Amino acid sequence: MGAAKKLGAALAPHAVTAAPGLSAAFVHQALDKAITGVGPLPSAAAAADKQAAQHPGDVPGGIHDVIENHVRYAGAQGFVTNLGGLVTMAVSVPANISGLALLQCRMVAGIVHLRGHDLDDPRTRDAILACLLGEERILKLISARTLPGTPLEIAEALTHDPALDRVLATEVASELITRAAGKRLATTVGRRIPVVGGVVGAGTDAYVTWKIGRYVDREFLSRQ
Repeated sequence: MGAAKKLGAALAPHAVTAAPGLSAAFVHQALDKAITGVGPLPSAAAAADKQAAQHPGDVPGGIHDVIENHVRYAGAQGFVTNLGGLVTMAVSVPANISGLALLQCRMVAGIVHLRGHDLDDPRTRDAILACLLGEERILKLISARTLPGTPLEIAEALTHDPALDRVLATEVASELITRAAGKRLATTVGRRIPVVGGVVGAGTDAYVTWKIGRYVDREFLSRQ
């Protein structure tokens, strides 16, 4: 995935030009829909509570189920949105980005909810967005002083910083576009076998979602 991500970094600006709606605004929309629920998907808290109810007194067990469910969802949408070749890229890449953003926001929100954080708190919402960047990217941004701390530290800050909210949304949009564009370019240009894109897309989206889920599980300690 290293080479794919480099390709994605080069292609990302073009993806943004082709789909101008994929910006910081769409990240906030995905977060809102993930938390409140959309279509057949119930709210993040309701879904997480349902999983937790199957593990009375065992919050880690409920979190494990939340992660596993969303890994499966991510794999399924990754397969569908990464089928086809370069001709379908202008449509499928934005769809993949939007779908993955929604699912990963929903998974992270479910985990932090089960760890006792208020999903209506803007600090918690900023922390959720930070988690989507992944641990490696977060540490780099902290080192560069772009982020003030880890997602847990953002969630438990004394006050909410509106400027941080804008920075996070922009960083998340860029990261999601880079991942999706690099993945698609690597499969369609390198192999030119459409179904391969679906298989790679499913595996990659599922793996990245799993990594984020495990990171959030480690990062957020229970407040209960």
